[in-house]
Amino acid sequence: MNPDVQALLARQSPAVAETAWRAVGLILDLYPDAVVTVDGGDIGFGSSTGYKGLVFVLSPHTSWVTLGVARGATLPDPEGLLQGKGKVHRHVKLHSAADIDRPALRAVMNEAVERRQ
Repeated sequence: MNPDVQALLARQSPAVAETAWRAVGLILDLYPDAVVTVDGGDIGFGSSTGYKGLVFVLSPHTSWVTLGVARGATLPDPEGLLQGKGKVHRHVKLHSAADIDRPALRAVMNEAVERRQ
């Protein structure tokens, strides 16, 4: 794994780090060829190191991890997991590692990977 990711997550609380690591695992399971980058406090997953190829962003916070989904505004989301009011992107707040096991989350993420540019 990218040493910058390891360093970033090592600075988080155990619960937030566990949630983030589980999210990283799911992202890489669904998108194994993702280019992983760290920019400040965010971990990006995409086809390149730039914004244009971005598919997911993980942002650890004090009590949760935000999973950003690029172009999430156009994805099917029948359970209403995606939050945000932007014209393009959406996010999901992951409050615990158990949140990552939701089938609806996996479905949204699968669709995001399938639609990547």
